[in-house]
Amino acid sequence: MCGIAVIVSGVRINVSALSCPNPSHSPQSQSLESFSIGDICEALRRRGPDSLGSKKVRLGFSGDVVWSATEDSENEVDRGNGALLENSELVNGGAVRTGADMCFIGATLQLRGVNPVRQPMVDSSRNILVYNGEIFGGIDVDSETNDGEVLMGCLGNCCSCCVEVHTQQNCCCDAKEKKSIPELLSAIKGPWALAFWQNNSRTLWFGRDAFGRRSLLVHWPSSEDNRLLLSSVGPQSSAAKSSAACEVKDGANNKSFWEELPCGVHSMHFSSSNFDNDIQGEIRRHEWTSPMLMDLIKWDRSSVEPKPADLISSNFELHQQNGGPYLPSSASMPAQRVLCALREAVIKRATGSRIFKAAACDVRKREHVPVAVLFSGGLDSMILAALLDECLDPNYEIDLLNVSFDGESAPDRLSARAGLKELKQVSPLRRWKLVEIDADLSKLAAETTHVVSLIYPAKTYMDLNIGVALWLASGGDGWLFGGTNDPLVRKRYKSEARILLVGSGADEQCAGYGRHRTSFRSKGWVGLNEEMKLDMQRIWKRNLGRDDRCIADNGKEARFPFLDEDVIRTLLDLPLWVVADLNKPSGVGDKSILREVARLLGIKHAATFPKRAIQFGSRIARESNRTNFGSNRAANQASAGSAVIGTSLN
Repeated sequence: MCGIAVIVSGVRINVSALSCPNPSHSPQSQSLESFSIGDICEALRRRGPDSLGSKKVRLGFSGDVVWSATEDSENEVDRGNGALLENSELVNGGAVRTGADMCFIGATLQLRGVNPVRQPMVDSSRNILVYNGEIFGGIDVDSETNDGEVLMGCLGNCCSCCVEVHTQQNCCCDAKEKKSIPELLSAIKGPWALAFWQNNSRTLWFGRDAFGRRSLLVHWPSSEDNRLLLSSVGPQSSAAKSSAACEVKDGANNKSFWEELPCGVHSMHFSSSNFDNDIQGEIRRHEWTSPMLMDLIKWDRSSVEPKPADLISSNFELHQQNGGPYLPSSASMPAQRVLCALREAVIKRATGSRIFKAAACDVRKREHVPVAVLFSGGLDSMILAALLDECLDPNYEIDLLNVSFDGESAPDRLSARAGLKELKQVSPLRRWKLVEIDADLSKLAAETTHVVSLIYPAKTYMDLNIGVALWLASGGDGWLFGGTNDPLVRKRYKSEARILLVGSGADEQCAGYGRHRTSFRSKGWVGLNEEMKLDMQRIWKRNLGRDDRCIADNGKEARFPFLDEDVIRTLLDLPLWVVADLNKPSGVGDKSILREVARLLGIKHAATFPKRAIQFGSRIARESNRTNFGSNRAANQASAGSAVIGTSLN
């Protein structure tokens, strides 16, 4: 997990090819946002504590684009001195020409490779890359190699064919030997967000993966602020002041300063104007080139409506209802396919490469916990924990991170302890650590304000409740349950695991939400399928950017096995009624394929748990309702889940 940002100023930017307004101003108009590059660096540093660096590029008008780059030292960046250059420079014997500036910032949390890597990365051709992601397929990455360095090499070898439409020039490279940048990025399996300056084509490329598993915010040029800004997270001064002071007063009609960058590959080609000596930039969006990826984005399932014979009750449900032993059912074959895909996804995310810090630290394996699970004890987190146990070296411990806003009474705390007991039965030799993180919402005023800046541009109480719970859980600072001979005695413990497995995507793909059941009741199988498709196609905007920002703020990287490309493909290939059958009750028909997977893993008790969202299982929603609306009843009347932060009935 890293933090990246790019600031582009002094450019007359054309965004007519996108669905955002074109700025009506001169390139010298001033920003109304009261934050500096230092503020952005401070926010990014929390995501990437290993190193922080920046590069500046000057594009001047002198008939040709002039390139120059400087690097801020880490101390200078920390002090906020990475200010952009002025918007003019002296060229051609002292004649003043307008100029453009780009500042690239990269904060690194290194998880792969054996040698330290610092961002921004610059190659011999003066290309620049800031990158936040993981490559799990599509590009060959050696187990001891840093994938960012490999990607930099691949991008440097790409042709500039896709900018021909801007330059009206013929590409001079051999297309058979070189890939275009959209083609290369379309091939990557895994989460990513990046910005890449391609020097030979004078083009800035930027984007995020097709499911938005890594946050990247954008400020499109506006009449108030003509810069193009990209950042993994907005600084607190930007989010808290702008959102709380302006938007909350008159609702959601005001446009946020930051937006979630839509998934995909974008480019901005720089050219010089023959009329007013300005630098101009034209932003375009490029299509994915991978047919496999396009199929996943469309999320079309061939088998949606079952025939009556397809819905015959399976053997394992009949035996369970009658108190009999578990017997593999007709669903076992599809479940085996899903299990194999999930196992491979966990292997790639937990053991597929040499973990940088683990290799660098001179400690015994038993004392180092490389991977943890965001753990409620529910179906999804139990599956991930059991699979991680299968994949991870038995000498490693596994941290299970659980948050509660109601002490031992919260549903997620009770299920987590029950889940720990079941995991110990399945794998008694593994050293499991249940980290219980207790929180009191009334004592988290400063922390809540900070999380408001992390979830931004999301701004509802539901977003905030989820964000606070994720932020505290991923911090891993709690109590170790059963850490002594007395299982009820707890001792202080802070998880140092930098990689967190998270169950995001399981409910969207396997009909785990209440709205799925509502759609099924009113519109049948077709309606259910459409609701699930909608969830998957908007997960980047509703969930993943927010969750990434909250978890990464602790210097941790969230990895989502259920959103692995091969797992998505496997689930889509199955008939809908095999994935979920909502004719059956809660805890049986919803996510039925994953319940069968759990049974195959031997975690039979967890296979019966109904869906419980983190805001309800941890009880933060109840405490938030009481604090902000006076009671749960008042909160329900005010539709607290969708209410904008700052709205209350008090």
